Amino acid sequence: MSDLFSTRNPWFTRSVGILVVIAVAAGMVGFVWLPRTHNAGALSLWDAICSAAGAPARFQNAALPGEKAVFPSTVVVSADMMGPGSQQEVGRGATLALACTMCHGTQGTSPAGTPHLAGQQASSIYKQLADFKSGHRPSVIMQPMVANLSDQDMRDLAAYYASQKRDRPIPARISPATPRLVRNGDPMRNIGACSACHSPNVQRPATPNLDGMNADYLRTQLRAFHAGTRANDINRQMRNAAHQLTAQEIDELVRYYASR
Repeated sequence: MSDLFSTRNPWFTRSVGILVVIAVAAGMVGFVWLPRTHNAGALSLWDAICSAAGAPARFQNAALPGEKAVFPSTVVVSADMMGPGSQQEVGRGATLALACTMCHGTQGTSPAGTPHLAGQQASSIYKQLADFKSGHRPSVIMQPMVANLSDQDMRDLAAYYASQKRDRPIPARISPATPRLVRNGDPMRNIGACSACHSPNVQRPATPNLDGMNADYLRTQLRAFHAGTRANDINRQMRNAAHQLTAQEIDELVRYYASR
């Protein structure tokens, strides 16, 4: 029996060697290759191992330099982060919004290839303004516009646009013709249902309603999330989902939301 499990036994040593090779290969696949593939190679070797093992690791935003790369946003998102705006906030926001009319329209309905702001949740508008100001969402147009805004200014603007009405009603239901990714997502590719966050009936904090958005704007943002050049999404939720989308699926989602 002792000779059976001895290094002098060539069958034993070969079997152990094969098992070690298989274990190392499986570890590399499970702890390195799969996590890095899922995150488009954005993770370092150590971060990939931590991610696969479920250990917490610092968020690293490859699109931003220095300390800004640690967190995707300076905004703490919570269910009660912003309530309804007061009349004073809406009034101050209306005055500030005069500087925004060229791109976002007189009441927040954009005539150009920019997002509609009318009727959006105040928390969604505030988060994006704060991310533009902090540099977590780079933009050569928006960053100069928000550079001199105070935190209260951004809250007032958000309250004003949230108080405005859309120029057309939002469909209340998801029809049978709705794309599968909107209805159900694709769990096998880690893509959640778009309607779970972006439906007007959900009202998820700091999350925009996409119905009726400009098609070029939607396409640009989905492609930016897909490529990782836009990285102000909490917990990489949009980047992880968009990275799995094909160009055809992006076009399908754009057509659907732009037509609503």
